[in-house]
Amino acid sequence: MSQELVMVEDRKNSLLGRREVKAVFKGAAGKLKKTEAAEQLAGQLGVDAKNVIPINLLCETGMVDVHATFYIYDSEEEAKKQLPRYRLLRKMPKADRKKLLDEEKAEKLKAKQAATAEKGGKK
Repeated sequence: MSQELVMVEDRKNSLLGRREVKAVFKGAAGKLKKTEAAEQLAGQLGVDAKNVIPINLLCETGMVDVHATFYIYDSEEEAKKQLPRYRLLRKMPKADRKKLLDEEKAEKLKAKQAATAEKGGKK
């Protein structure tokens, strides 16, 4: 499922240490997921797909083209430093994301229970 990819703008943002790419996917409205778009762009540019972060994919009403914006970082660590966490979570497959969030909730709950038990034991 390979749509035609047209690069609109590709510029280096040296201040933030990233590459900002704007592209158009021809005839991809309703058929394209963010992860697929990032992989396709990474393949065309010859960069690691893990370092390509999709920012937005926009379709206009009645049009079949998808206008997309991506940030390409040199490493995943740089992306983690600069972007909000939800941007990185969006790139994960749904099952992995749900598993990670459930584990974090369980850890918070255990910590909260331990704190209340400790507080109750001091009285």
